[in-house]
Amino acid sequence: MVRTASASVAAGPTLAVVAREAGVSVPTASKVVNGREDVAPETRRRVTEALDRLGYVRRPRFDASKAPRLVDLVVHSLESSWSGAVLHGVEEAAHDAGLEVVVSAALTRTRAGRPERGWLDKLVARGSSGVLFNLAELSDSQYAWLEQHRIPFVMIDPVQEPPDGVASVGAANWQGGLTATEHLLALGHERIAVIAGHRRTMCSSARVAGYRSALASAGIRNRAEYVRHAGFDESLARRRMRELLDLPEPPTAVFVCSDRMALGVYEALAERGLRVPDDVSVVGFDDLPEARWASPGLTTVRQPLSEMAATALRSLLRLMDGHHPESTRTELSTRLVERASTAAPRG
Repeated sequence: MVRTASASVAAGPTLAVVAREAGVSVPTASKVVNGREDVAPETRRRVTEALDRLGYVRRPRFDASKAPRLVDLVVHSLESSWSGAVLHGVEEAAHDAGLEVVVSAALTRTRAGRPERGWLDKLVARGSSGVLFNLAELSDSQYAWLEQHRIPFVMIDPVQEPPDGVASVGAANWQGGLTATEHLLALGHERIAVIAGHRRTMCSSARVAGYRSALASAGIRNRAEYVRHAGFDESLARRRMRELLDLPEPPTAVFVCSDRMALGVYEALAERGLRVPDDVSVVGFDDLPEARWASPGLTTVRQPLSEMAATALRSLLRLMDGHHPESTRTELSTRLVERASTAAPRG
């Protein structure tokens, strides 16, 4: 279950008030409250009577061995349906395992490029048993800090290749890029562009590599001008699509490496009076709810976000129990979800 902040302190006398009423010290009153035996019978009687007379509420003793284990989920943002799908997968798997989850959105670096330490210190302060990092880019010092404090952690879709021995879970991005491009090729498209995310991210690079492999296998030349990067930003993807449309030979189809960016592509085409898929076919990546809501419905590559998150939590559980992962890199398969945004090219 996901832990939410709540606190209610019952009104009532403090232990100091009870001690003063019974004529004893606070440590002695504490011994009586906690059932210690090293208290004289007469003293115990006076303290007990004072506790009852004043209505002191004995709070149950905290037993760490019986408390549910706590794990942290650190996400880049909580404002997207992408993060929502990840949170759903973690929450379900945590519920099955009897875990509590604390969710926080944290940038892993300051603007100056130095490691952000505040959230790391909080992990130790609240006694987290392990951490899941979603779309995180950790510095060398942050990895070292986690190792030094012996905190198990697993990366969900890491931005860059993690160091050797670090467990991570992601999707088969290369295969997804290949499948998306092969779908467009099968419809008869040859002028196929790609709008990718960040140049240096693992998932974006793999999707573009799959795109290029599909074109090469079909004997179609890779055109450098058909490869654009928009940093997974919807407005920037709209701009990149305008640039593609301004080429002397614009593409008849475009593979967009995220559903959110595909919505920006839709807007750019509508601005030019072009229709999807009559004039340009569009394939996205992720299969977020936005893909179903788009008009026309977006053909996209589904990556199993909730399943990735649940798999990562189960891997974290094994690390928390002292077991080494069977494999440090786990990739879950992707699949094409066909809707109404792709068709054969005109003419």
